[in-house]
Amino acid sequence: MVDAVVVGAGPNGLAAAVILARAGLAVEVHEAGETVGGGCRTAELTLPGYRHDVCAGAHPMAAASPFFRAFDLAAHGVELLAPEISYAHPLDGGGAGLAWRDLDRTVAGLGRDGAAWRRLFGPLVREWQELVALAMSDLRHPPLRAATGVRFGLRLLEQASPLWGMRFRDEVAPAMLTGIAAHAIIPPRAFSAAGVALLLGSLAHVDGWVIPRGGSQAIADALAAEIEKSGGRIVTGSRVDSLDEFRGARTILLDTAPAELLRLAGDRLPAGYAARLGRVRYGGAACKVDFALSGPVPWRAPGCASAGTLHVVGTRAEAVAAERAVAAGHHADRPYVLVVQPDVVDDTRAPQGGHTLYAYAHVPNGSTRDVSDTMIAQLERFAPGVRDLILARHVRTAAEMPFYNANYIGGDISAGAMTMRQTIFRPTPRWNPYSTPLPGVYLCSASTPPGPGVHGMSGLHAARHALHTRFGITEDPLALLRRTAPKAAP
Repeated sequence: MVDAVVVGAGPNGLAAAVILARAGLAVEVHEAGETVGGGCRTAELTLPGYRHDVCAGAHPMAAASPFFRAFDLAAHGVELLAPEISYAHPLDGGGAGLAWRDLDRTVAGLGRDGAAWRRLFGPLVREWQELVALAMSDLRHPPLRAATGVRFGLRLLEQASPLWGMRFRDEVAPAMLTGIAAHAIIPPRAFSAAGVALLLGSLAHVDGWVIPRGGSQAIADALAAEIEKSGGRIVTGSRVDSLDEFRGARTILLDTAPAELLRLAGDRLPAGYAARLGRVRYGGAACKVDFALSGPVPWRAPGCASAGTLHVVGTRAEAVAAERAVAAGHHADRPYVLVVQPDVVDDTRAPQGGHTLYAYAHVPNGSTRDVSDTMIAQLERFAPGVRDLILARHVRTAAEMPFYNANYIGGDISAGAMTMRQTIFRPTPRWNPYSTPLPGVYLCSASTPPGPGVHGMSGLHAARHALHTRFGITEDPLALLRRTAPKAAP
């Protein structure tokens, strides 16, 4: 007999299980895969000794997340490595926009647009904790100071309107901003894309876009170890086919997409709620390619070799065209390619002299196309000779993504299209987005606020509701984490 069951061992499911276990409940986690982690796994995908992050590779939100800051990843043996340059945006002609962790250094590199970049991001960087509190809230009770809200809101309106280019005079800064916005896999001037750009752009100048030593799996393993230390049980290779398998549990938390909730609940859900879940839109997708290289990428632009993350697409206009093509269901001739170079800060990812390269291109949902050759062409455009360094590649098309993670419907790694409506009302319009009409059953995946990313906050919010409603425990989950967190080794 257990008090709580968590289905799915991604970052949110594991975060929920940690909180429930810290509250003294008997917790059991069921994961269909052979290892925990979901979108936070690391594996040898190409050649022996080359360790690749299977989904998430750089983690700006893990460094900033209230959950992970309270959990204290360092105290649990996770070393978050911060590249000097959070992200780079190469352009034709050998130039690039460089987002240093140091805001002043970034401003200096942007020439006559430097002052405009400071005016855009300076106030948000100074108030980053309030900004994160809003972005990672349940979007129903944002703990935000009014002044920060006004500053963020005005910038959001600007970047999601025809005024988005008025601030800058050259092409580098707009391209950089659009490259971040494209993380949302929707046209970059959408409200949610603009919000992503402002949040991630600010965090680039705080703790940076960190990379875990040894791979993203280190984060998942630390959470799993804490669950087991607190008396919880994790069962891998355990595919759940019905909620009826857990009739004895007082609460069930699902780190799953809405489509999985429909499958697990069968005909137990009210018809109206089930119909709304069935109408959830899944958005643009990713074709993921991992490369084993014989040497570092020969980027033409100075600085790119020191960046942990790169947005490889070209100008703002090219990024907009690529994302609009995907939104219309087409493959872009020159797609947006997101690249992570973990070896910039982590020497554990490949044998001596070798390098790993993480890359994904945006493609239409459900795409069966292997676009790795197109991606290599984009890389060659800004790093001539990279093709000759490729020892092996591993490709996972968008259509194959759900076989790795059932939450990635059609290859949508955001677990639901990041439209404005579906950002605020994930997965359906409901005051409590984590509860379901089934007593004691909650959703805690990226399909609920605050959405995608390795932050654990969807798990935290769902666990808070379950603790309060099912067990009468009203203590702040963050206080639970801080009170019992182990001390970091000296």
